Amino acid sequence: MQKTSARLLSLLSLLQARRDWPGALLAARLDVSARTVRRDVERLRELGYPIAAVKGPDGGYRLDAGTELPPLLFDDEQAVALAVALQTATTSGAGIEEAAARALNTVRQVMPARLRRRIDTFRVTALERPAPRPGPQVDSAVLVALSAAIHAREVLRFDYPGSTPPATDAERTAPPPRRVEPHHLVTWAGRWYLVAWDLDREDWRIFRADRITPRTPTGPRFPPRDLPVADVATFVAGRFRGSDGAGRWPCQGEVILRLPADVVVRYTREGIVEALGPDRCRLVLGSWSWPGLAAAIGGYDADIEVIGPPELREAFAHLARRYADAAGQEA
Repeated sequence: MQKTSARLLSLLSLLQARRDWPGALLAARLDVSARTVRRDVERLRELGYPIAAVKGPDGGYRLDAGTELPPLLFDDEQAVALAVALQTATTSGAGIEEAAARALNTVRQVMPARLRRRIDTFRVTALERPAPRPGPQVDSAVLVALSAAIHAREVLRFDYPGSTPPATDAERTAPPPRRVEPHHLVTWAGRWYLVAWDLDREDWRIFRADRITPRTPTGPRFPPRDLPVADVATFVAGRFRGSDGAGRWPCQGEVILRLPADVVVRYTREGIVEALGPDRCRLVLGSWSWPGLAAAIGGYDADIEVIGPPELREAFAHLARRYADAAGQEA
């Protein structure tokens, strides 16, 4: 059975979750007797929470809205969820960035000191990307541990399956932990990532948070290290594109398409489109590989004139041979 203080927190959380609660259902959810629920409700009333009794066959309780409430009670998971929700609201595109920041500050002021410290150390950067996909679940305790190490600038050790091929028999059974200087916690397209300087590889790395199992204790403190680019968004976008983190695609080419510019713009998210006439336009586009770039340009289904570079022409020739071979195959 939960201790009284923890049970009161759970009871208050349940009362906040829905309008009316039958007493028997509350007792079942808290794994206590109906008499204990009545005593706990009285304790919350003494603390100033306006809990009304609901008449009915089973009886029940309701947490009424009040203009003046005692300090808000959040458990650890709720505090982390609140910090994540309000910090990532800055990429919603709804113009609520300032309001979200003020809301987080307001709620922070009425939290107990322990949870205030937890929220203060939790920092996440939400990188905007179209059509995010649902990502794997990450334990909130892992996110808190990563954020705490970032805030304290302490070396982080963690297990990361599949990070490096094992070199010895011992490593095949127990690979060594990764040792990093954590820099930033980011969310990108529905997934959580840790940006960090890998001490063993002496390079910047991006780790999926859902694969991280932190080890304790953390290591020594370290002086902050600057990213190779101006901001973390540019760095992460560049790495995901296969470049050195400078934010540009490793392969970029220029072509002229026999299509109106307004048509090409509809299907070009990151390219540069310049109108050259009513039915011609210049397109500058990037990709992670030259064949991938040629295939993307071919998807516009228009006559193409390659301006450069030579690697793009070679990629078109390579795909032409491949497609010709495919067209000649018998079913």
